[in-house]
Amino acid sequence: MFDWRWDFVIEILPRLAEATINTLLAAGIGYGIALVVGLVFALAQRTPYKPVTFIVREIVDVIRSTPLVLQIFFVFFVGPQFGVELSPWTSGMIAIGLHYAAYLSEVYRGGLEAVPKGQWEACKALNLSTGRTYFGVIIPQALPASLPGMGNYLIGIFKDTPMLSVIGVAELMHTANALGSETYRFLEPYTLVGLIYLIISIPTAAGLRAFETRVRRSLGMSK
Repeated sequence: MFDWRWDFVIEILPRLAEATINTLLAAGIGYGIALVVGLVFALAQRTPYKPVTFIVREIVDVIRSTPLVLQIFFVFFVGPQFGVELSPWTSGMIAIGLHYAAYLSEVYRGGLEAVPKGQWEACKALNLSTGRTYFGVIIPQALPASLPGMGNYLIGIFKDTPMLSVIGVAELMHTANALGSETYRFLEPYTLVGLIYLIISIPTAAGLRAFETRVRRSLGMSK
């Protein structure tokens, strides 16, 4: 029978609010790592050094072909066997950041390949350095084409943060499970967690679409 208790909702809201902050921090830090490492992966696959390209390509394929939860376990539980002992938070950020870096590297790659060949040839004709070619000319033109994928993975990384609960990171799902175990009431915690994800995800997705449209219009590009 449906048994919703508002007094219990009010009681657990502070803990869920704190967990929401932790979830947003986890998503933000993980996404920041993914943005940087993903770009490194993408650029490393375009070097003239075939061994580097091959190794990075294989790393990206391995990461994309294995579950995130396995990668989280590997970093946290297997790492100490190699002398790398990390806290649950650090392990979670590294795992989720590397996981999404692999996917973002493909987004970046698509954006780089969308830049007209004439731009590459012009940089070569002007004898620009590799760094200036990429960061001064190519990447700024590649970003608009990459924005949809980057936005999708931002939402994705936010929705995947519950996987960090498997190693004890106190995000929303971990807190909801703890509340349910303590009180034997799961209806309110899980319902509130679902609502919190919706309240954050839907406006964020809309804002990202608006930002993408604005960028395209400012550059004179079609939708």
